[in-house]
Amino acid sequence: MLNPATAKAVIDHALFLGADFAELFVEHHQSSSVELISGDIDKVNSGIDFGIGIRLFFGYKVLYGYTNSTDEEELKRVTGLLAAKDKRDQIANAAALNLSRYSNKHQCKQPLAQGANLEAKIAFLRDTDQAARGEDEKISQFIGRILQREQQIEIFNSTGLHIGDTRHYTRVAATAIAQNGSEQSTGFEAPGALTGWEFNTRLDARELGQHVAKQAMVKLFADNCPSGEMPVIIGNGFGGVIFHEACGHLLETTSVAKKASVFHDKMGEMIANPVVNAVDDGTMTNEWGSINIDDEGMETQRTQLIKDGKLTSFMVDHMGSLKTGYEPTGSGRRESYKFAPTSRMRNTFIEPGDSSLDEMISSVEHGIFAKKMGGGSVQPGTGEFNFAVQEAYLIENGQITKPLKSATLISTGPKVLKEISMVGKDFELAAGMCGSVSGSVPTTVGQPALKVDNILVGGGN
Repeated sequence: MLNPATAKAVIDHALFLGADFAELFVEHHQSSSVELISGDIDKVNSGIDFGIGIRLFFGYKVLYGYTNSTDEEELKRVTGLLAAKDKRDQIANAAALNLSRYSNKHQCKQPLAQGANLEAKIAFLRDTDQAARGEDEKISQFIGRILQREQQIEIFNSTGLHIGDTRHYTRVAATAIAQNGSEQSTGFEAPGALTGWEFNTRLDARELGQHVAKQAMVKLFADNCPSGEMPVIIGNGFGGVIFHEACGHLLETTSVAKKASVFHDKMGEMIANPVVNAVDDGTMTNEWGSINIDDEGMETQRTQLIKDGKLTSFMVDHMGSLKTGYEPTGSGRRESYKFAPTSRMRNTFIEPGDSSLDEMISSVEHGIFAKKMGGGSVQPGTGEFNFAVQEAYLIENGQITKPLKSATLISTGPKVLKEISMVGKDFELAAGMCGSVSGSVPTTVGQPALKVDNILVGGGN
């Protein structure tokens, strides 16, 4: 996408101006989406974006800018603007660029470049809509959306790195709304993968529609949730969003390097119950949060964050490594060429344990089964969180007795890690988007069901 001779000239110019490190991130991004509302196709959108991000290091100071031009003089002009305040005369040349190659772990059979498969996607959404509405007459609305995108990247830096990658993403989102008089409730699922439109072969349109409809119906006639501190069983899959938000961000060097994380000085210490093992893995084949290389050009890897309750690693990017001394983990990520990379999660999850869901539920005299988690808010630095439960049930005398609505879980990440006493076998992953200082990136959360012995539950009672 960018002539290597041009890239080398711009990087040499940056070093001549005094930069300790220089990098060019080139991106070509193509997207296509289709949305169905009220049984009709409401939107069909497509777009292409291209740009080049320029990153300079002056010691621990990071300077970043971007342009949509591939012209050498324009790239040098932007570089000069970035370096203006820190400029120091220095005669230096970057290492010779050497094109790196790697094994592509994530095959794609139906890329966006070969066609948007619009008719097939519309048929899929219509089938999902019909299945949702056919589940119950109280399903008043269905909204479906399919997004497919293709991101081509190329990275050059002053260490001599020259590497590129093409990433294919497909995601399906389904929302069902149930209504009974003035009462409304919703069901939602949004599976995704690092693959092309062949992802649809892993999905059943009718099952997806029925699933979100049933989820909406369960909540429509549910009772208010009791309030207070009690044991909670958090369901598998998207239940892992709590670990992601309340703990995962605290293990990124983005916060660790600034000592803004409560875990910044806890390496090698017990930070969780010994039954807890947590991983951030970018190598899982075709998973939504996977990558061949990170956005700094390093091959991705599996990173064991917590082992038997002990903190064993952070997620480390290039600058995070310089500041903390920890080795990079292939975790440097960014939304696009408009953002400088920082340490970010990929596929982050709690590993399976030895307990069954039935064993966990039978161990609770009075508590909540949070089968499906929803959104929430987290306080950076401390991990204090407030998460809504999308689908919840009351547990009484070791039995699930009735569905609940308006359930909220309130605690802190560090506290919850120590309150986990049982970890299930029913491991599952779920796709999501994670926002941070380097923009919004695809990430996967996951876990088996697990038991939290004591957590504050907010409800309607």
